[in-house]
Amino acid sequence: MADALETEALWEDFHRVVNMTSAELAAWLRVRDAAENTEPLPDEAGSATGRHVLAILQKRRTDLTDDDVRVMYEVVDTVGDLVDLEDEPEPERAPQDTRRRHRLMTPGHDPLKARRRGSRERQP
Repeated sequence: MADALETEALWEDFHRVVNMTSAELAAWLRVRDAAENTEPLPDEAGSATGRHVLAILQKRRTDLTDDDVRVMYEVVDTVGDLVDLEDEPEPERAPQDTRRRHRLMTPGHDPLKARRRGSRERQP
């Protein structure tokens, strides 16, 4: 397992990148997997990564496993590669932007939520 300082920094980065609550992410994973005729059990909805992120959100930092740390690094790297977290642009309304948003929401990052929060923080 990573040392305490590294784990602390990763914990902060992960929670900065994953801006959806566990309830929001759980709902998104269920909606994303729902089909016309079938819907998975709540514990089986979404991708393996999405479910793992959800499990991490429900843990304390001291309860992290090596696998949790690995997934946290993957999520931070993946979202960081797709999004400029410091100055996330206003999303477009094109279909590819909707696909991008949905792809980012699966590991718990909603770019629309990030933009709204950033706008509120900049107001006096």
